[in-house]
Amino acid sequence: MLNKRIGLIALGVLSATQAMANDQAEAQGFVEDSHLNVLVRNAYISRDYKHHKQDKAEWGQGFLGTFTSGFTQGTVGVGVDAFGIYALRLDGGRGNSGAGGIDFFKQGDSGKAARDIAKAGAAVKVRVSNTVLKYGDQMPALPVLMYDNSRLMPESYTGTLLTSKEIDGLELNVGRFTAESRKSAEGRDSGDLKRIDVFGGSYKFTDNFTASLYGSEMKDELRKQYLGMTYVLALPDKQSLTFDFNGYRTHLNEDYARDVLKLDGQDNKIWSLASTYAFDAHTVTLAFQSSTGEIGYPYGGYRNAEGVGDGGNTILLANSYWSDFNAKDERSWQLGYGFDFGSVGIPGLTYNIAYVRGTNIDDGTGRGRGTEREIFNQAKYVVQSGPVKDLSVRLRGSWLRVSNNASAYNVGGNEVRVYVDYPISIF
Repeated sequence: MLNKRIGLIALGVLSATQAMANDQAEAQGFVEDSHLNVLVRNAYISRDYKHHKQDKAEWGQGFLGTFTSGFTQGTVGVGVDAFGIYALRLDGGRGNSGAGGIDFFKQGDSGKAARDIAKAGAAVKVRVSNTVLKYGDQMPALPVLMYDNSRLMPESYTGTLLTSKEIDGLELNVGRFTAESRKSAEGRDSGDLKRIDVFGGSYKFTDNFTASLYGSEMKDELRKQYLGMTYVLALPDKQSLTFDFNGYRTHLNEDYARDVLKLDGQDNKIWSLASTYAFDAHTVTLAFQSSTGEIGYPYGGYRNAEGVGDGGNTILLANSYWSDFNAKDERSWQLGYGFDFGSVGIPGLTYNIAYVRGTNIDDGTGRGRGTEREIFNQAKYVVQSGPVKDLSVRLRGSWLRVSNNASAYNVGGNEVRVYVDYPISIF
């Protein structure tokens, strides 16, 4: 069934009427179109858990170098993409590290976090017209396989991905990945991934409306489908109203759900609808999110750590901050506000705050329906000019409170994150 679906998508790619300029015909060469960038990141996360849980904190300095070559000239272009990672632990050794939600440096058998991490990867790519086939180590960014770059260093996957943009506004993706590199460990398959197949695409129907439809199948684990739609309504006086819908349907393999994830059920449906009104330097967001089925929404983590393994950012939902508000039967509302200080003479400075409340949580203990609530706020400043142009400082805080009858699902506390990112373009 999967091979049939992939075949139909591939046939559509090959038979599509070319309606765009041929990217490969405009190739300048392997060296001429090459780029080398380095991201220098200093990151700190601390979590003060409630209900007598041990506090966790990790601090590290990371370096991510990425090389992207151009394509050789001709009908068929060939190129190479590569990355190298080095991260040094500054704090968070035995006792303070180990929180699955932080995971800067994986703990060893002794319980002590790794002192540093060093790893590298590369992928070969081939382009014909506007279609690229890539094999090797990659960082896929698809709704059903979204690598995690929200910690010190990113995850990566090893496999094959075909991306086609032959028709204006249409992007199609088909891929198979057979290994996952955990963000906190050095091994190429440190996540113990068996196999994940991904397929789908997105289409820009108009300048205002875009939709995406994707699916994934993980061997012996799960099947997942995703639907996303975004509509932007332009209003007078530089105002706008944006509607954003995202939804997942997940079915777990019975043995995997029972033996690995320790769950009694297999199915989940979760969706969110957010509306954002933008005017002047302000944005106001109102969102609703609903999770139904036999279990909560499963995503991310690692197969060898009782997780799923489909990417730590595979949750394109409105109410995902510290908590994801993705428990069994949970319903949640969000009210958010953002302000751009550029309008008052401080370009590069932004601030966002959101309040989310979740109800009707079934944590499986039979103690009734629980609740959780979170206040999220973040200030970010990006240097606009000078020798450290584009350096950014991000300060984030969350206050999460979870009722006692939902404690088997989530743990409340106070979280602080400090990120300093400095992107450097070598060439």
